Amino acid sequence: MFILQLKRDTATGQRLHNVLVETSTLEETSKTSYLMTRTPGPRNESVKGNSTNLPFLPGGLDLKEKKSVSSLFGNLDFSSVDADENEAKLFEELFEKNILKHLPNRPEIGVDFDTLEKPKELTVKMKNKRGVSFQEETGHHFDFWQGHDKVDIKDERRLANKEARKERSLSHFIRELKENPNSAEDENTEFKAPVLAISKSSTNIKFNKLQWAEAIDMTKPMTDFEDRVPDMAFKYDFTLDEFQKQSIACLEDHENVFVAAHTSAGKTVVAEYAIALSVRHMTRAIYTSPIKALSNQKFRDFKQNFESVGLVTGDVQINQNASCLIMTTEILRSMLYNGSDVIRDLEWVIFDEIHYLNNAERGHVWEEVLIMLPQHVSIIMLSATVPNALQFANWVGGIKKKKIYVISTSKRPVPLQHYLYTGSGGKSKSDEFLLLQEAGVFLKRGYDEAVKSTEDKKSKFAKSFGPKNGAQRIGFNEKSEKNMYIGLIDHLNKTKKLPVVIFTFSRNRCDNYANMLESVDLCSGADKGEIHGFFQKSISKLTGTDRMLPQVLAFEKMLKNGIGVHHSGILPILKEVVEMLFQKGYVKLLFATETFAMGVNMPARTVVFDSCRKHDGFGFRTLLPAEYIQMAGRAGRRGLDTTGTVIILCKQGVPHSSDLHAMMLGTAAKLESQFRLTYSMILNLLRVESITVEDVMKRSFLEAGKLIKVDEVKEIRQKIQAKLDVSEQRYWNQELIDFYVKVVNYITCHNSVMEKIVFTPKVHEALKLNRIVVLEVLPKYTARFGIILYSSAAEEASGKIGKRFKVLILTRASDGQGEYTDTFRNTSKACDTPISDFTNRLFHCMMYCGHSKLIDFEPEIGEYQYPPFTILSNVTPSNILEVVDEFIPVDVAATENSIRERAHAKNRELPPNVNETIARLFDFHNRELGNTKKLKCMNIFGLTPIKEEVFAETVQAYVEMKCDLKQKNIFDGTNPELTPENFVEVFHYMRLVEERDQIDFSLSPKSLQLHEEYQQRISVLRRMNFIDNQCLVLLKGRVACEMGNQNELMMTELLLNNVVSDCTPEEIAALFSCMVFEAKRIPEPELKGPEVQHLKEKVDEIKSLASSIAKIQMECKLNEPMSQYVEQFKFGLVEVVYEWAKGKPFAEIMKLTEVQEGLIVRTIQRLDEMIRDVKDSARIIGDPSLKKKMEEASQCIKRDIVFAASLYTQ
Repeated sequence: MFILQLKRDTATGQRLHNVLVETSTLEETSKTSYLMTRTPGPRNESVKGNSTNLPFLPGGLDLKEKKSVSSLFGNLDFSSVDADENEAKLFEELFEKNILKHLPNRPEIGVDFDTLEKPKELTVKMKNKRGVSFQEETGHHFDFWQGHDKVDIKDERRLANKEARKERSLSHFIRELKENPNSAEDENTEFKAPVLAISKSSTNIKFNKLQWAEAIDMTKPMTDFEDRVPDMAFKYDFTLDEFQKQSIACLEDHENVFVAAHTSAGKTVVAEYAIALSVRHMTRAIYTSPIKALSNQKFRDFKQNFESVGLVTGDVQINQNASCLIMTTEILRSMLYNGSDVIRDLEWVIFDEIHYLNNAERGHVWEEVLIMLPQHVSIIMLSATVPNALQFANWVGGIKKKKIYVISTSKRPVPLQHYLYTGSGGKSKSDEFLLLQEAGVFLKRGYDEAVKSTEDKKSKFAKSFGPKNGAQRIGFNEKSEKNMYIGLIDHLNKTKKLPVVIFTFSRNRCDNYANMLESVDLCSGADKGEIHGFFQKSISKLTGTDRMLPQVLAFEKMLKNGIGVHHSGILPILKEVVEMLFQKGYVKLLFATETFAMGVNMPARTVVFDSCRKHDGFGFRTLLPAEYIQMAGRAGRRGLDTTGTVIILCKQGVPHSSDLHAMMLGTAAKLESQFRLTYSMILNLLRVESITVEDVMKRSFLEAGKLIKVDEVKEIRQKIQAKLDVSEQRYWNQELIDFYVKVVNYITCHNSVMEKIVFTPKVHEALKLNRIVVLEVLPKYTARFGIILYSSAAEEASGKIGKRFKVLILTRASDGQGEYTDTFRNTSKACDTPISDFTNRLFHCMMYCGHSKLIDFEPEIGEYQYPPFTILSNVTPSNILEVVDEFIPVDVAATENSIRERAHAKNRELPPNVNETIARLFDFHNRELGNTKKLKCMNIFGLTPIKEEVFAETVQAYVEMKCDLKQKNIFDGTNPELTPENFVEVFHYMRLVEERDQIDFSLSPKSLQLHEEYQQRISVLRRMNFIDNQCLVLLKGRVACEMGNQNELMMTELLLNNVVSDCTPEEIAALFSCMVFEAKRIPEPELKGPEVQHLKEKVDEIKSLASSIAKIQMECKLNEPMSQYVEQFKFGLVEVVYEWAKGKPFAEIMKLTEVQEGLIVRTIQRLDEMIRDVKDSARIIGDPSLKKKMEEASQCIKRDIVFAASLYTQ
């Protein structure tokens, strides 16, 4: 079906003409098609979509979907056509080709769809599209990364003005098709993503460039901005910075940008301009934020500049049809999976605070959204400065097949000065010492003066109260902290450095400090009147009892003194009052936790750190550079302050200079992938036939490094395969091939067994000083005896702790030149196979396994009448081949000194004790080689019983392989074909086979870092009947898709096992609170009394159900302890929510718990979102009674202060 669509001038909005646009073909609906041209869904689902909808096709995904009209148009690719081009020209050409023969809406003479050529099949013939490992079924691992073949990118920037853009019309596009009419039909045609010049006249030099990302040089001013953007979509009453101009120029050309700018630099300008462009183009823009509070604030800010602004959060939907929608990233992810029709009109997605991607709990959401965004959506990413912005942008560009321009700032608009404060009130209240200048110079003099100031105070106290009491007095208590803060505030006030934000890493300490300073008054009488009026107006819509809450009353008194508190324990409406009063300048002193620095745009004159150490859930540590920069960046108000001031309080002494230096001048945190698999994501993708979970996994930032090197790896594979095609034409001895395979398995097993067994107590005791071992440190030091001098634990590159040994060995001049070295090297050269260190070691190790001798090293007497020797200091357990049941005493110090003296030619003679040790070691080698008095080896695996079953089986297999190889003695000469010379050729051939197989593995789904976990989660879903054996989503899985990302397994089991079917709405709300309550160390309430007995039984039933799910996960080998899974369901607010649902006032429920007001409100708000998800799932289950109960449960908790409207939305 076709419709006439009105086209407008993108610059003026003027009506131009109508064009024919395909809206749907045959049965293309949201249930059957991924195309933008499918029939729109119901109007009430236009924003959030429906879990039964298919998502729109993600941009950059190489998927050839069945399209009846695609073959009609000759499989033309419209993805590279600009939205603002004249599409009428295209249709004129199509009419000329008799493709569209007749007018639309005339089916009797229209297109005969039955005669259309059938579309080509998918490149990969999948037996089971929904299968978990389809590549295994097809046998084509090579095609798994096929969607990332090389693409051609024009190395120029798009023309800036409108006339220049029009020159690149569709006529040129069609002429190219006419010149090569079959190019679009070729399945191997490379996807071409045009990247046009921003301006041909631009003088900017591109100084850093990757395939999909380009950093714009910000060192030179942009002199042609007015020419490139003559008619701005949004006018500013201030002069734009260079990064803002560059960003706007890119947006005008519909380019994708990553803006990495310092805190308070003005990144919001870029977001505003994108919104203005969407208004001009009559499209839509979505602004995403990491936190709901920032969404509310941006809604108010954008409403002041734009008429059509909407807000979509879990509990609030305002003006959902607006041109600009503000939401959290989780909401956008849900819209993408649910095929929201808003996506059709979407021109821009603005990711504010994109560095939140580093958040361990929620960072994966940003990656999912970036992967799932359709091709036509342009991306704007706003971030604080990050060191790997170009690499991250290159990943985004790679998965979307779009060029990303990286625009950054080199310095803050308002420079900062960092001080150490050692004052303690009174005369010392001005004791601050400059530590870091605006230019970033660390001043050691300032640090030393701060240390001296602290030492002087200690000395003074010691003289006044004695050494013992003085030491106690210098420690901070409540009184001394109060004096210090009063002195500090007075000092800041006199030096005109207010307002100030004091970051304190504890909610309780924030409250205590604010209460402690009730005598401090920073407001005038007029200010107090303004504060009183604003406060009363803000709480006017609260009920009478809510207005009398202790926190509300305390805040009114506190705010009138110009003091505020901001953290998650504060009631949301009070936090907003604090924010607004702070922005108006009435709050002069604000105690806040770290979350205040994330996104909320409220800079201050000064920032104070109560401490530079915080507890991160595991222990206390110094702030990371990224954390310090984020919080310190709130100092300095642009346009008001010439410099910002950052002060670190030295309450417990001056921090170590190295800690301060690392914190202040350390590198900002890189953007790192937090991608993880969730059951919700897996189920949402399994219900989609043509987008697999592996498709999303391989496009994650986690796999970005592999994604970039795919083409290079494919070329290497082709070269290896060419060599193998030649090699496979000749005969290879199968026994030598089997020997190679056995040795590879033996070496792998040896390495893993030895690395683990050395940590057992008895083996550790056996490998002590003077113990003789057989070791080889290849490729230089072949198998020989050595004497252990020392052992220690060392951290490896992987982060694991491993054993390391220091060993004395004999050497010779020909070390590294073995019996078959020349043959090995000559054969390698003939085969054109480079010899790596690994290959060399592997070959020598295999040669050792080919004979039955214990050692293959023959010692020799050196020029000074004793054999040369050395000490190897980094011997690993895997280097040790045998442990000999003998000792040779060693004077370690004398031996090491002898080696040093020989190296400097000071003394060639050996001390008697060292000479005796070397002589005995020499004799041991000769005895073994001469077959006289052979040494006896220890069975270290029998020293201690191995309790771990899997490890015991591995050890047994290792011992058997070792005996088989050494007893067989394959190179004993009995078979003329089994010679070392022949094995050299087999070795090189097998190395090529292994390299090819390794590349095939790296290009297959199995190489994905999370592939094993994916298989485990699939097993869990199968066991619990969420999917069937063909990975088709069953009823349970469809219900789980409705649950968003909140304990979807548990919620589905609760519903379908009828756990809550006999519960009242109040009990349901109370029980479900365990899914959303996150506070730690909150004891569970004692549910006493007959009225809560049923509730208590259901709590036990949920815990039992959680244990059963955790057990299934453990049986499926998922790496999540049972206790961790069960303990995530926290019942600390069950009683509170139950009483709230029964209608008790908020003041009454606060008496039931120690949890702070803000946390309770947040929990109940999230609870309401979950209940609405459950209500939606009732439709799929077909249970109207469940739907009714959920509606009642929502109604009984949705009231009063908990759901008070945000001040930003009023």
